[in-house]
Amino acid sequence: MSLRLIATPLAAWEREGVKAALVKAALPADDVDDPRVLLWRFERLDAIPVGFGGLEVFGSDALLRSLVTLPPLRQTGMGAAMVAMLEIEARALKCRAIYLLTGSDARFLARLGYAACARDDVPAKVRASRQFAALCPPTATAMVKQIG
Repeated sequence: MSLRLIATPLAAWEREGVKAALVKAALPADDVDDPRVLLWRFERLDAIPVGFGGLEVFGSDALLRSLVTLPPLRQTGMGAAMVAMLEIEARALKCRAIYLLTGSDARFLARLGYAACARDDVPAKVRASRQFAALCPPTATAMVKQIG
């Protein structure tokens, strides 16, 4: 079954909802107000809110971040659908690889084609992001997926 979602880019003034959802899910939210962080709200076609996700773009590399599915819709395939839409956005932004950090979802992301990698293998500009440098714990798993 293919899940169809609508992705709406968020303006800076709409980011408080993302911040609240991330905090509730115990995910980093301190840099959500950074204008370099591109964020989307995801909804089902019947206008039911699904969650949020974001990208930070560093040339031909992107950092997938701030992915959160709202609690009533977890474990229903919505997370995978949101990741697929963020990958489309990254391709449209001319990215060739997507990196991320995860504390608990490595198996889920591996099913979507992401592979664990050493932090030293992540491009320096991505490693310098606040997510890598300060917000995510050093125990978080770095992962990558080639998309272009």
